[in-house]
Amino acid sequence: MRLSEVSFRYSRRGPWILQDVELALGAGSVVEVTGRNGAGKSTLLRLLAGIVPPTRGAITDRPPVVGYAPDVFPVDQPFTVSAYLAQMSRIRGVPAASGTALAERLNASHLLGQPLGDLSKGSAQKVGLIQSLLAPPGLLILDEPFSGLDEQTRTELPQIIEEVASAGGAVVVSDHQNQLRSFPGADHWLVEEGAVAARNGERVRRTVIEVIVEADDADEVEQKLRADGYTTRRAT
Repeated sequence: MRLSEVSFRYSRRGPWILQDVELALGAGSVVEVTGRNGAGKSTLLRLLAGIVPPTRGAITDRPPVVGYAPDVFPVDQPFTVSAYLAQMSRIRGVPAASGTALAERLNASHLLGQPLGDLSKGSAQKVGLIQSLLAPPGLLILDEPFSGLDEQTRTELPQIIEEVASAGGAVVVSDHQNQLRSFPGADHWLVEEGAVAARNGERVRRTVIEVIVEADDADEVEQKLRADGYTTRRAT
């Protein structure tokens, strides 16, 4: 799959979100996308998934089966989890049992009878992840997939990514929590000022800066730093 001189903006007179992006994505590759909040990471993922077309340029050789899990799963739908997954299975042309098996693997079987609108953020993320995996994807796009997940699912997800890649699928993950920082063989794309810099097999060089804040402000400061694409670590 290749992006050739891809540029994108949301309206004719709006600012350019991405400009002249040149990228190649090979079968079996795993890519971690980083960048500050608002840099265009989610826009890049939507372009890769085919959710939106480029304003200029071209995207070619997209695999026929694309699994896409957005950063915010749309829960305002009149379905239970089970009915939603059954409907998505029919659209994908796979047995309904595929969703049931994935729900069991991701510790989500207890959610199947719940209305989508009653789900917590973490539970909704699980449902979004399950629907993206119903059919074996040639391209799997995950936008902030670790947000709100329980520890068991956080541990399971890298293994699922490895399975997709081993089967020849390409995986692209936007993750400000850097859960894939030590994933073997992963490539890293930095989105910054409308450009995307690809560092194949090489992480962006980082420096540790100590920030001291009042204890009552720690959660708010950490949340803001992570939203801007920084990795945080609290002293113990």
